[in-house]
Amino acid sequence: MIKGEAIYIRPVEIEDAAALLDLQTKNRGFFEKFAVDRDKNFYTLESQLERIKRFEEDWKNDQSYNFGIFQDNGTLIGTINLFQVLRGSLQSAFIGYFLDKKYNGKGYTTEAVKLIVEYAFSQLKLHRIEAGVMPHNIGSIRVLEKSSFHKEGLAKKNVKINGKWEDHQVLAIVNPND
Repeated sequence: MIKGEAIYIRPVEIEDAAALLDLQTKNRGFFEKFAVDRDKNFYTLESQLERIKRFEEDWKNDQSYNFGIFQDNGTLIGTINLFQVLRGSLQSAFIGYFLDKKYNGKGYTTEAVKLIVEYAFSQLKLHRIEAGVMPHNIGSIRVLEKSSFHKEGLAKKNVKINGKWEDHQVLAIVNPND
């Protein structure tokens, strides 16, 4: 567990499957505006259990690191992850996150981003973390800017969201100790 002031993050575990399903289900319309296409089976307990098993396997293989964002009372309010971890001469990863719509605007995502960036630089020894955000997602861009990410440019038709190739603002942060 990595403790912040208002929230904490920790790896998603099998015991979180029902809470993860609840988070995804009640925020389906909100999340799908920004997420890759999901099939109908995504919104089942079995699918969430399989996702968590993949998370654990990817963690062991140094491919991705998936965390839940929790309130102090243990309520799962979001997810945050480092994915497509590249080693060798790059030492980099991408960051992604989702926060329950009703908790947006309270600083929780910014705090979670800062916590996972510190973990990535100090524990995983990454050099660079990159994010891609649809340009109209101003809230997410602000989260990253408040977390010391800098804008690098626009990736045209970069990710397929809801069946359409979307442009993404590229932001990144480099380990200040490198």
